[in-house]
Amino acid sequence: MKNFKDFDISEETLSALSAMGFETPSPIQAQAIPVALTGRDVIGQAQTGTGKTTAFGIPMIEKLKKDEKNIQGVILAPTRELAVQVAEELNRIGSKKNIFTLPIYGGQDINRQIRALKKRPQIISATPGRLIDHIKRKTIRLNDIHTVVLDEADEMLNMGFIDEIEEILSEITSEHHTMLFSATMPPKIEALARKFMKDPELIRVKAKEMTVKNIEQHYIDVNEKQKFDVLTRLLDIQSPELAIVFGRTKKRVDELTEGLKKRGYSVEGIHGDLSQAKRDHVIRLFKEQTIDIMVATDVAARGLDISGVTHVYNFDIPQDPESYVHRIGRTGRAGNKGLSVTFVTPREMDHLRTIEKVTKTSIARKSIPTYSDVLAGNKESALEQLKETAESGDLKEYKILAEGLLEDIDSVSLVSAAIKLLTKEPDTTPVHLTSVAPLRSKKSKNDGNRNRRGDRRNYDRKSRDRRDRRGKEGRYNKDRNNNNKRNRNK
Repeated sequence: MKNFKDFDISEETLSALSAMGFETPSPIQAQAIPVALTGRDVIGQAQTGTGKTTAFGIPMIEKLKKDEKNIQGVILAPTRELAVQVAEELNRIGSKKNIFTLPIYGGQDINRQIRALKKRPQIISATPGRLIDHIKRKTIRLNDIHTVVLDEADEMLNMGFIDEIEEILSEITSEHHTMLFSATMPPKIEALARKFMKDPELIRVKAKEMTVKNIEQHYIDVNEKQKFDVLTRLLDIQSPELAIVFGRTKKRVDELTEGLKKRGYSVEGIHGDLSQAKRDHVIRLFKEQTIDIMVATDVAARGLDISGVTHVYNFDIPQDPESYVHRIGRTGRAGNKGLSVTFVTPREMDHLRTIEKVTKTSIARKSIPTYSDVLAGNKESALEQLKETAESGDLKEYKILAEGLLEDIDSVSLVSAAIKLLTKEPDTTPVHLTSVAPLRSKKSKNDGNRNRRGDRRNYDRKSRDRRDRRGKEGRYNKDRNNNNKRNRNK
C-alpha cells in the first residue's frame, strides 16, 4: 500500500488522517490494516513508534456503529500515559465520524470517570486494574464489545497484569474481533493468544524496520564521572529543538533534572514516583515546547507519542536491545530525521555490541567534544543569530545608534563585539551525580551450563580426593590398631 487511499476505508477517516498529516502507511499499518478490516484476528509484533495505534485504530473505528450507545471497543494498555496517548490518537482518527474514545486509568478520580462515561463513549482505552474496578462497580459493561485490542502486551505481562487481562477477556462474551500488539513474543503471550484468539494472522515488522532508518545513531565511550559535562557540551553544540534524556533510575532522573536546571537549561523530569497530575503537566510543557528537554525513565516514557523530538540521549545505556529501540524511536518520526547518542562506559562495551547484533545496526563511535568545540559551536550559533536579525529588516530605530558608534569604532571591531556578547560561555557550575553501577553483559545460558558443569566436576574431584584420603587414613589406622593388638598379646 502506497497511500491510505488504497485501503477500503471511509472518506471521513481519510479526511481525518489527512488533517493529521498521514499519507503513507508505515510497514505495520500496511500489513495489519487490510487483514483487520476483514475481521480476522491479528497479532502484530512491532515496537512503540512504528504506528501501531493507527494500525488498530482505523479498523476499530471503521467497524463502529455511530448510533449505538454502548461501548463497542476496548483497548488495554500497560500505563496511564499510553492509555491517554491512544485515546488522543483515536479521537483524532474518529473526529470526522464523531467517534469518542475515553481514557480510563488509575490515579484519576473514579467518580470523574463515571461522569465522563455518561457521555456514552464508543471506545475506552484503559489500564487493566482500573477497568476491573469499573466492571465490579457495573459502571462499565462489556456486553456489546465487537473489538478488543491488547497494546504493548509484553509490557503488561512484565508489569504483572496477566491475571487481570484474562479476567477482562473472560467478561467479554459477545462475538468480537481481537488484535494483540507486542514488541516481543514470550511464551505467556503466545499462550494468551491461543486461549482468546481465533486463527490469528501473525504480522512481524523486521528488526531493521524497527530501528528506523531516519535516526542517526552514535555512541560515546565515556567514564561515569564525565557523563554530565559531556551531555551539556552536546546540548550546547547540537542545540536540539526537543530532546529526551533517558536515565536508568528515578534518582538519576531527579539529579539530572536538577543539574541541568543549575546550568540554565529549560528542563523537567518524569518518572513513576511523580503524581499523575505532575507527569501530565511535564508532558504538556514538552509538547507545547515550553521546555525543550525532558529527562525520563523507560517506564515513564513508555507509549509517549510526541512529535518533533529531534534528539535522544541515552545518559545510561538501556537494559536490553528492545529498550534501546523503544528509546530511540521517540525521534525520527513521520519521515523526519532524528539523532540518538548513547553514553557507554568502558565496562559496558560488550552490552553495546549485543544491542548492535540484535538490532542489526552499526552504531557509530564519536569522540568526546572538548571545551573548545563547545565555544566554537556557540560562536557559530551567535553568528547565525546575528545574521538572522540583520536579515529581518526591522532595524530602523537601531541604525542611528549604529551610525553613531561607527564614527568612533571601526565596523570589524563593532561586529566582533556583537558576536562576543551573543556567544554563550560554557557553564561549568559544579554538579554532583550519584554513580550508577555499569551494566554487565549477561552470559549466555550455555556459558552458565558450562560453568555449572565445571563446578560439578570440581566438586566431584574434590569429593573423590576426600574419599581417597579417608580411605588411606582408615587403612593406616586399621593396620596400626592390629599391630597394637598383636604387641599386647605377645
